[in-house]
Amino acid sequence: MMATIGEFDPLNTRVPATKIEVTVSCRSLLDVDTFSKSDPVVVLYLQAVGTKEWREFGRTEVIDNTRNPDFVRKFVLDFFFEEKQNLRFDVYNVDSRSCNISKHHMFFFSHVNKSPHVEEQKDFLGQTFCTLGEIIGSTGGRLEKTLSGIPGKKCGVIIFAAEELSNCRDIATMQLCANKLDKKDFFGKSDPFLVFFRSNEDGTFTICHKTEVIKNTLNPVWQPFTIPVRALCNGDYDRTVKVDVYDWDRDGSHDFIGEFTTSYRELSRGQNQFNVYEVLNPKKKGKKKKYVNSGTVTLLSFKVESEYTFVDFIRGGTQINFTVAIDFTASNGNPSQPTSLHYMSPYQMNAYAMALKAVGEIIQDYDSDKLFPAYGFGAKLPPDGKISHGFPLSGDADNPNCVGIEGVLEAYFRSLKTVQLYGPTNFAPVINKVANYAAEITDGSQYFVLLMITDGVISDMVQTKEAVVNAAGLPLSIIIVGVGPAEFDAMEELDGDEVRVSSRGRLAERDIVQFVPFRDYIDRSGNQVLSMARLAKDVLAEIPDQLLSFMKSRGVEPRPALSSSPLPELHRHI
Repeated sequence: MMATIGEFDPLNTRVPATKIEVTVSCRSLLDVDTFSKSDPVVVLYLQAVGTKEWREFGRTEVIDNTRNPDFVRKFVLDFFFEEKQNLRFDVYNVDSRSCNISKHHMFFFSHVNKSPHVEEQKDFLGQTFCTLGEIIGSTGGRLEKTLSGIPGKKCGVIIFAAEELSNCRDIATMQLCANKLDKKDFFGKSDPFLVFFRSNEDGTFTICHKTEVIKNTLNPVWQPFTIPVRALCNGDYDRTVKVDVYDWDRDGSHDFIGEFTTSYRELSRGQNQFNVYEVLNPKKKGKKKKYVNSGTVTLLSFKVESEYTFVDFIRGGTQINFTVAIDFTASNGNPSQPTSLHYMSPYQMNAYAMALKAVGEIIQDYDSDKLFPAYGFGAKLPPDGKISHGFPLSGDADNPNCVGIEGVLEAYFRSLKTVQLYGPTNFAPVINKVANYAAEITDGSQYFVLLMITDGVISDMVQTKEAVVNAAGLPLSIIIVGVGPAEFDAMEELDGDEVRVSSRGRLAERDIVQFVPFRDYIDRSGNQVLSMARLAKDVLAEIPDQLLSFMKSRGVEPRPALSSSPLPELHRHI
């Protein structure tokens, strides 16, 4: 099928950051069979973001007669740092009379508050909930959770071990040329370029790379380019890779020259030989009897290298330190009034709380102590009414930490009742405060993420730019969420996607600021969960690459994965 070649957004193609293999073991499961031990199986369910519906993803094999199974069959999951990937693991005893887990499962949930027959309830052994980020972010990629779900019974524990599949870190570099392509331009030859598509499991194609245009030639030689192997084939070496050849036109109506298909496995043979592909145009093939092809494309070179990944650093013990800064300026409106951006409705969270919760609930999985510094700026503080641009929401100048994201929210709500909203909107003091902490870390053990939530235009733009340029050389990323109806054009200056931030003639070493207006993420149907998921996805998507770019620029390598304590030796069965 023909795929379109319009502008493509790498975020929306949903190429997984990596594939994670999860191994499951259980210890001290309930003993429910009369004449032997249980025959356990683990079923994994994934939760859909919008509907919250649980869908079965897969199940392990059944291991006979054991309370301490080590399952061989693993779950391979796509990992997206920027999404909260909720998982549910149900453990069942599968007896020889019935392997219908859905029947057991439905029975348990429909009878959980009743007194079912002993004979039927024995099939369910317990369940646990976690996120994929929790498993990856735990020490050594090993997480132990207590099973629950049967009132009055200890259900034992379930143990997860996460490992990144090695082909996810591979980067392919290749160079191609073409020979005797069809002439498409009336007054010249052709202006050819290539478009690469990854095939999806449903038969559709997703664009994953475009080469540059080579003007006025039928024998172009394109520059070498680099692409993650996961983007090319999603880890499946035999998956079809389709390549379309086009003649570029100024008005965007590019002429189709032809296409060919290959696979990552076939491309990789180009390390030792030239691969030559016939470019075929199906329309011409059908119309012209003497049609041979529309030219050929040759793979001149191909090499594969492995690069360190975000997961390598997390498994090696790198902690992500999350800090929050909230705008307490008067332009937010009186917090006691429903028109205020800080208004605390009993029915729904305000935009500040939603942004904080959306981002924080994902990042907290990568911070082992769950202690988050939280600051406010632009308020007058009691008792003397002094203006502060970096006061701790905890109220303790010596300890700005809050326990968990819920602790940050509680401190925010408390502060609204004790401080006076004022101004101006100064960013630099908080950025410099966090940068000072980040400057003390040189070994890659910590990376800082500062979330700033604001309703208006920055008052100290010159000083803020200076702070950002200085911070760009530190292990720090800054997320700015703009709430309310204000025009946030000036914020785009800080988000260096198009033009790198500069101050007094110095360019920022790297792009560390991501700005988004909250209003772009409000779901029209009023689904707050969906709004928060979309916001988190966009503002966190760049963090893994920003962490990697910093570590690479400083020559910091991930430490070996922290050793996790061995599984208890309780008559292990496999």
